Parts: sequence; structure tokens; C-alpha cells
Amino acid sequence: MPRPGLRSKAQARKKLKTPGNINVTHYWRRKPSKAQCAICKKPLQSIPRLRPAQFKKTNRVSRRANRPESGRYCAHCLQTILKEAIWQPTD
Repeated sequence: MPRPGLRSKAQARKKLKTPGNINVTHYWRRKPSKAQCAICKKPLQSIPRLRPAQFKKTNRVSRRANRPESGRYCAHCLQTILKEAIWQPTD
């Protein structure tokens, strides 16, 4: 029986046969879902699907796109937000 931390279905599993002819099971954490836009829920581009520990190890440039609020909104929604902020009706 595997140790308690490996018993949950959060672990992905693969059964392997080693060169010593022993059947073993390899466990690893599943890939997280893609980051999505806070408004339209479309997947965000250029944000890698990594677990937080691996995400922290990547360099800052590869973590997100080069525009403001790129980890939260897609390009289209950000464009509409900026347009609404700039072009306010004058009454």
C-alpha cells in the first residue's frame, strides 16, 4: 500500500516495469488547468501550465505576456477596460 500522501486521486499514476523486472508505480502531481481571463473566462495566452513550485522557478519574462494585467485579463478584455477608462462620456 502506498504512503498516505500518495493515496489521493490528486496524484497521477503510471505503472512501470523496471529493468530489474519489478513492477512499480510512479506518482506525480497532475498539471493544473490553464489560467483564464477574469471577465470572459477564455484561456490566457503565454501563461505556462505549471504547479506553483515550478512556476516560481521559471524566469519572470516567461511567466506572463508583456502588457499590464496580463496574468488576469485577456488582450481583448484589457483593451475594452482601457477604452472605458479613457473615453468617459462628458456631461
